[in-house]
Amino acid sequence: MAVIIAARRTAVVPRGGAFSTLHPHELAAPVIDAMLRDTGLSPHDIGQIFLSNALGGGGNPARMAALFSGLGHVSGLSIDAQCAGGLDAIAMAAAWVDAGFARAVIAGGSESFSQRPLRATQPGQDSAPRFYTRPPFSPFPEQDPDLTVAADHLARNLGLSRQEQDDFAIESHRKALAARDVLRTEIVSLQDVDQDAFTRRLTLKTASRSKSLSGSVSAAATAVEADGAAFCLVVSDDMRALADHAVSIRAHASVGADSAVPGMAPVAAIKRVLAASTLTPNDLNTIEVMEAYAAQAIACIRLGHLPEDRTNVSGGALSRGHPIGASGATLVCRAFHELARRPGPALCTIAAAGGIGSALVLETSV
Repeated sequence: MAVIIAARRTAVVPRGGAFSTLHPHELAAPVIDAMLRDTGLSPHDIGQIFLSNALGGGGNPARMAALFSGLGHVSGLSIDAQCAGGLDAIAMAAAWVDAGFARAVIAGGSESFSQRPLRATQPGQDSAPRFYTRPPFSPFPEQDPDLTVAADHLARNLGLSRQEQDDFAIESHRKALAARDVLRTEIVSLQDVDQDAFTRRLTLKTASRSKSLSGSVSAAATAVEADGAAFCLVVSDDMRALADHAVSIRAHASVGADSAVPGMAPVAAIKRVLAASTLTPNDLNTIEVMEAYAAQAIACIRLGHLPEDRTNVSGGALSRGHPIGASGATLVCRAFHELARRPGPALCTIAAAGGIGSALVLETSV
């Protein structure tokens, strides 16, 4: 069974902040280097890099990261599963290792909202370019809602008020502030930034003044666009002794659900991955749920029957930000470090545009 023996990340910094001049490979390289130092592995021990990126201009960001990190012998495979990509990259690395294709694989994601390119189509040779902000996530427009509008519809269906969503965001910031010293242990300092830049003392008064983005969904209850990178070092079982702390990758589920209600997709993934692991929600010691929107996170917690006191104990994306391709890997990095303090099984889960839900079960390895 493949194990994770190192997990590191940059801080998450809002778009236009301290990481605004850095490209995905420049965000990835210091994280990769830190994991090699943590384990004593050399670059030549690494057989592959899986890198999730959703907003870049194409090419092969994984190969760029390999070259920039001194791993020129590694071909690099880039994936785009939007928000779920970073988590799925780690599951792909585990499958690669279990299949015997490599003994050590680096997997995660790197995203720069600040450096995202302008995107356009050109229907005809003489036509002017038509610029767009995001691509379609469904071939059927009526099933491809704006994600913030979809979060508002989800909140209505759950009977969530704006204050309930804002309260959830306030609690995310409170937990993240309380855990700042803990979080620094997993963050690789870059541009002199060694803590998540967006985390703040959010009060109900401040949250209530934030603008409504759609119905009951406020800016305070929506994760900000951000830059960052997060990776795990996934190795074969015989290499677990290279680190004092190792985590087994026990099960993974990636499901397609109703693209019109993307925030609900993780619920099916949670049920599938727990069944594959023969676990119940109450068996979990640590749970990391993506907080793209408070409404979406609350839906996953309630409908997945997840214990709230074990979920996002050090805050979530509402208090960090959302570097799309790296967010799923950030969840796994968080769980890896939490399991060093509280051994046992852990769940990471995330929704993605297009009605994708991904979930991963980890367990402290002995």
